[in-house]
Amino acid sequence: MMPAPLRPFDSPTVDLDGKDLLITGGTGSFGRALVKAVLARYAPRRLIVFSRDEQKQYEMERQFSIKAHPCMRYFIGDVRDMDRLELAMRDVDYVVHAAALKHVPTAEYNPFECIHTNVMGAENVVKAAIRCNIDKVVALSTDKAASPINLYGASKLASDKIFVAANNLSGRGGPRFSVVRYGNVFGSRGSVVPLFREMVAEGAKSLPITDLRMTRFWIGLPQGVNFVLSSLAMMQGGEIFVPKIPSTHITDIAQAIGPGLPTEVIGIRPGEKLHEVMITIDDARNTLALEDRYVIEPAHAFWDGGNYTANGAAPVAEDFQYASDTNDEWLDAEGMEAMMREVEN
Repeated sequence: MMPAPLRPFDSPTVDLDGKDLLITGGTGSFGRALVKAVLARYAPRRLIVFSRDEQKQYEMERQFSIKAHPCMRYFIGDVRDMDRLELAMRDVDYVVHAAALKHVPTAEYNPFECIHTNVMGAENVVKAAIRCNIDKVVALSTDKAASPINLYGASKLASDKIFVAANNLSGRGGPRFSVVRYGNVFGSRGSVVPLFREMVAEGAKSLPITDLRMTRFWIGLPQGVNFVLSSLAMMQGGEIFVPKIPSTHITDIAQAIGPGLPTEVIGIRPGEKLHEVMITIDDARNTLALEDRYVIEPAHAFWDGGNYTANGAAPVAEDFQYASDTNDEWLDAEGMEAMMREVEN
């Protein structure tokens, strides 16, 4: 095992100047980071934040005001409502689908809500994108979608399948759909990092750990944004992109945030895995390796992956599995500090 480089994932680049980009779930951690990056790098014609939370949109508009950024649009809506999605997607070029119910225990206890948003919502995004003739759609997935044991992971696997198969439905010259799949995100509200930091700031005497053996994949929020934008640039439609990112033991994260604090084992929560997998052995036969990412090719007749092999992509071994506990790259102390600095900024 070796210390992992913090890859920038910034190549190839997508040209968003003069384009219209819509982000579902745009008031979440990822959506805010994506808006910040797009405004800093490009001059889009419209940058549309689509979400159902009025208060979060109000707070976000204070940071990214329409007065300061005339391209900004704030659109109240829910991915469960296809009519509303169609209205929001009119004349849009690209869609980044980040809306989801993401908390594992919440999904376990509220299964119908999870299915309505994560599965039926994905279907609505696909239908609206086809009807509005969007150019490209990238859907955010999760490591929990590979070999899922919880409802959240199963719902995101179903969502992934919907977006991959959507390329069969869109027809020649219609929208292209692809998926990005990555692990826990430093800087997102849903990760354990904000919890640990808050507990340390409040003077906690120990930090809760579900299992001392637990490992996870980690990616920085700016890295995640770059990965989505570069995948949007290179996608053909039907791929699942998986970044090459490091693993870490949860105990190491706890010690990095609260040096010297003891840990308290509280037990694995409902639906929680000990380790995460992003590419299963069964997916290996359809997986290509690039310098900074893997590409899981779709098993559909429409697929022609010649562009990837022509640019140096190589098949992985048949027994390949990309799992957090057997990963070759691990976050060292320097890497954790770099990611935590990104959180602070």
